[in-house]
Amino acid sequence: MSAPLSVCILARDEARDLERCLSSVAWADEIVVLVDERSQDATEAVARRWASRVERRPYAGDLLQKQACVALAKNDWVLIVDPDEVVPPALAESIRARIQSVGVGPSSSESEFDAYRVNRMTYHLGRWIRHGDFHPDWKLRLFRRSRAHWVGRDPHGRVEVDGPVGTLDGELLHYSYRDLADQVERIQFFSDEAAAALDREGAPFRLQDLVLRPPARFLRTYVLRRGFADGMAGFVISVASAFYVFLKYAKLWERRREPSRPESGD
Repeated sequence: MSAPLSVCILARDEARDLERCLSSVAWADEIVVLVDERSQDATEAVARRWASRVERRPYAGDLLQKQACVALAKNDWVLIVDPDEVVPPALAESIRARIQSVGVGPSSSESEFDAYRVNRMTYHLGRWIRHGDFHPDWKLRLFRRSRAHWVGRDPHGRVEVDGPVGTLDGELLHYSYRDLADQVERIQFFSDEAAAALDREGAPFRLQDLVLRPPARFLRTYVLRRGFADGMAGFVISVASAFYVFLKYAKLWERRREPSRPESGD
């Protein structure tokens, strides 16, 4: 018998994709959706049709939002899913098979692992991306929250566990960006968040980061990780990835520079 499972989802303006996501995890014992108060579409209404618990919360950064969402769950085993992701049947079966239990509560788990990673596959620019930074893309998404703690910085906070970590069979399907314009819009948002996090931590701005890191990211994504094997889509994704890195450090410089005074006119 599988231990009870809570699925946790953060959502903001995700009405278009959320129902597809929620229907793919309807088999779970509990679905918790934390809606960002900035959301302006029908996200909350969609969530209430499917989820066991829906809460609204002011946005306080990626890391704190994830912590708050998991804290709402009632079960020890937690699966984190994004609104633009789908858990296909093969992955769902793998999850159920891994979290075996003879009772309820943290001490009841018979699983040999306290967390599991899943390989995520992304659909973008008209095809499934199987190379570059997009694939393989192992994410720790299934874990016992009694053994978990959060690390990292916004916008990419992540969970770590005090125990062994296994892998799941099957892939998590990621319907990431609607189009290239959507990707650029998200790059703007995430580079803002990343620059703000660096600024809060007192990280110094260094010119070499701005000059060297973007082309290094492109070479890693396109050459070392064989992004070229995904054709033109792989090239565009590699350039966009480098652009994100450039913006992150350019925005850190913008935050740190001395404000200039405009010259007064005659």
